[in-house]
Amino acid sequence: MSVEKYKEKPISIAIVVFSVVVVGLVGAMFMVSPPENLVLPFDPHILPKFHAGINFTVSILLLLSFYFIKNKNMIAHKRCNISALVLSAMFLVSYVVYHSTTEATKFGGEGLIKYIYLIILLTHIVLAAIILPIILFTFMRAFFGQFDKHKKIARWTFPLWLYVSISGVIVYLMISPYY
Repeated sequence: MSVEKYKEKPISIAIVVFSVVVVGLVGAMFMVSPPENLVLPFDPHILPKFHAGINFTVSILLLLSFYFIKNKNMIAHKRCNISALVLSAMFLVSYVVYHSTTEATKFGGEGLIKYIYLIILLTHIVLAAIILPIILFTFMRAFFGQFDKHKKIARWTFPLWLYVSISGVIVYLMISPYY
């Protein structure tokens, strides 16, 4: 067993366990009401706009990353992806803070727009849950220098992650009048 394989197996297990725990905790969070009379040092209602900003920035970073890799600029590609990963982690923490401290906002639109919103929201949620381990496996492949495997999985990671980040902005824009 190569050194990479020796290190890769426990990291792969950690990625799967971490992803299942995160998705489970985020899902469970929606089944519990936020605590009453909770005092935070800031207004959590500013967070949805912050989340949209993070998602927008991640979208730009992913597009730049794609541009850089197509132009063989590995360093810029790597920097964009690491930045997108860090911002996505910040988003996840902030998202949990927001949804564990405030009631869910209901979409107020009616008719066709409501169905469009629900389709975008549903695909965003499902793909956000699916993409987490895919992103982490893609990073692991690059970290271990397994660039052939990295490239194969990145072909799926890039469009899925980009869709999740763009649809996050769209969901925010559609629901923001109802905050």
